[in-house]
Amino acid sequence: MNRNAGFGGSIFLMALGAVLAFAVSVETEGFNVNTIGIILLIAGVIGVVLTLVSNTATKKEEHVEYVKKDIDSRDH
Repeated sequence: MNRNAGFGGSIFLMALGAVLAFAVSVETEGFNVNTIGIILLIAGVIGVVLTLVSNTATKKEEHVEYVKKDIDSRDH
């Protein structure tokens, strides 16, 4: 997964969830819009955490050290 796509999607879920949870006051039958907002907000937070974890897990760096050996010309 692309790092930016993971962050972008998660932040979108968080923003949408926050709007539905805190800014919308609609009374509906069958489901609660505020509860759906909280669920989306939590899903966005989990998405950000998983994106960070997956990026740090796949970002392994290898360090290679080259050693130059001086060879005495008398050995040949």
